[in-house]
Amino acid sequence: MAKHSTKQLRNVGLVSHSGAGKTTMAEAMMYLAGATNRRGSVDDRNSILDFEAEERERQVSISTSIAPFEWKDSKINILDTPGYFDFVGEVKAALRASDAALVVIEAVSGVEVGTELVWGYANDYGLPKAVFVNKMERENADFMKVLSELREAFAEAIVPLYLPIGKEKEFTGLVDLLGERALLFDESGQMTEGEIPGDMTDMVEEYREELLDAVAERDDELLMMYLEGEELDLDRLRSVLREAVCEGEIVPVLCGSGLTGVGMLTLMDFFVDNCPSPADAPPAHGNNPSGEDEVSRRASEDDPFSALVFKTLADPYVGKMTLFRVISGKVSSDMSALNSSKDDTESLGQLMILRGNQQESVDGAVAGDLVAVAKLQHTVTGDTLCAESDPVVFAPIAFPKPIYSVAVEPEARGDEDKIGSGLNRLSEEDPTFQVERNPETNEHILSGMGDVHVAVIAERLKRKFGVGVKTAAPKIAYRETVKETATARYRHKKQSGGRGQFGEVDIRVEPLESGEFEFADEIFGGSVPNQFIPAVEKGVRESMGEGPIAGYPVIGVKVALYDGGYHPVDSSEMAFKTAAAMAFKQAFMSAEPILLEPIYDVEVRVPDSYMGDVIGDLNRKRGKITGMVPEGRMQVIRAKVPGAEMARYAIDLRSITQGRGTYSMEFSSYEPVPANIQEKIAEAANAEEE
Repeated sequence: MAKHSTKQLRNVGLVSHSGAGKTTMAEAMMYLAGATNRRGSVDDRNSILDFEAEERERQVSISTSIAPFEWKDSKINILDTPGYFDFVGEVKAALRASDAALVVIEAVSGVEVGTELVWGYANDYGLPKAVFVNKMERENADFMKVLSELREAFAEAIVPLYLPIGKEKEFTGLVDLLGERALLFDESGQMTEGEIPGDMTDMVEEYREELLDAVAERDDELLMMYLEGEELDLDRLRSVLREAVCEGEIVPVLCGSGLTGVGMLTLMDFFVDNCPSPADAPPAHGNNPSGEDEVSRRASEDDPFSALVFKTLADPYVGKMTLFRVISGKVSSDMSALNSSKDDTESLGQLMILRGNQQESVDGAVAGDLVAVAKLQHTVTGDTLCAESDPVVFAPIAFPKPIYSVAVEPEARGDEDKIGSGLNRLSEEDPTFQVERNPETNEHILSGMGDVHVAVIAERLKRKFGVGVKTAAPKIAYRETVKETATARYRHKKQSGGRGQFGEVDIRVEPLESGEFEFADEIFGGSVPNQFIPAVEKGVRESMGEGPIAGYPVIGVKVALYDGGYHPVDSSEMAFKTAAAMAFKQAFMSAEPILLEPIYDVEVRVPDSYMGDVIGDLNRKRGKITGMVPEGRMQVIRAKVPGAEMARYAIDLRSITQGRGTYSMEFSSYEPVPANIQEKIAEAANAEEE
């Protein structure tokens, strides 16, 4: 691939609702540009971009793939992102590395939930947007309906650049509204000019006037000429259109079919002619490593080298592959760089351009380009690489927090350690899932963005690291306590020849509002010698680790040792420790013991129309609504909900709101479990122990 300057680069993120056909479009563009010698197919499971086994099996994109190709005098880096909700982290990382977002919409389904979400993500990053209405060859495809839905859903200047010629199977070309010409496509996707169909004349005139109006009002000179009825210079129109698109003042709409190739060449031309280059973007702002002073970097070869890592690939054989965008300066193979996020120096080996899973070695890259390097030691997604002499740290990528958790255990005995190491390696590749060992339940807890996300991680763990796992709902971290005060006496006496064991304690157990544990020594007169009192406390504490109701830790109790007895020869620390443990259990069970469950502060953000359904569902989950706050067309519902009811809430909320709802939760407190549920929990715990 030839070398290109920063001004010749285009980085475009393809984003959409799932199933809009982004990968098929990217495959077609690479083929038409001559970057590949075949068109990969998602349906035939031989896609160049969807190369992971899990992607080919499910026939959906799971990871962002890079599709670079040369077109005209430019290099276009397409970032093909997943459309499924569970892989939103890939979308956000790709948009952080992009200069523009192409929102792909399926011509039959129109604006969907995912369309609204990715539109918002692009706005969050301040990226200019364009829309491509794909699958125009399908039955019931309706460009005008999609255009109407776009204008209804988004309060922005949305104008078509092209109109379709023909419908469904007869869709064979486009009318270029600005150039007033018909573009016809053959079966290979190649394009020729033709006559605009006569039955489209009025429609073309209407939408061309609309386009000219939108463009002209952004340039005073053009506007005066337009209002006075003078002929407008086409080159001037194109120039102003580009500026308006790059500044986000106009959202142009294109259409075509990635499957048949119609409109792919016009889309590639659009990237070159109308999308911003990295040089058009404002300087990137960061801080020096101390965090005290702000530092800015221009997308220029003259500025010091800096880069942001936006993706990591983990492979047990090849090793770690790090993908980064060069923010400023230039980078070359075999140079060293500072990881300013970690304060470690990295040796960059051979730089590569990735095209799906294909690799092409390059000597270097300039500001704005996307490249990869293998086997960095300390660098992960979100880190900054820079020149050691001019350090800068950019803000890391803001990934969403995991919202769905499962417990995992190995299918084969002895693989416990492999689970931890394999998942940790995979977490380098995907920061939207976390793995931790719960010391209380002794479980590996895998948390991700949804059930499909977690299933994919489990599949990758087996394929890449040879560890099969079983998943289950995580155990709930219940607690045990008492509501009343009770006493118990226990004498531990054992004689089996030689020195015996003797220890007698009288203890009192009472509730403690602070939720902590308190031990009180109320012995008078030496009924329990001082040297044995620590053993009594130790016996109580150890017994509290597995409470008498169902084996959960005990909290919120005060235990007082107020009497007892001893033997001058047979008493020992072990005897008093055993007596204390048994006395505690007896007193605990007499003090109206109860189970406590974790309660979470849950905040759900949903459109107005779903508020009633969401509140009803939270009530069924034993939740208590604590407040509702409007946010534009959205409602924020606040509630306190038992953790046991939230295990599948990510799936439930997605179903109730068609994916439009989001939520977050934080631990609040422990509260008593209802008696009927406590009985079931205790029975299940006892059955498991047996």
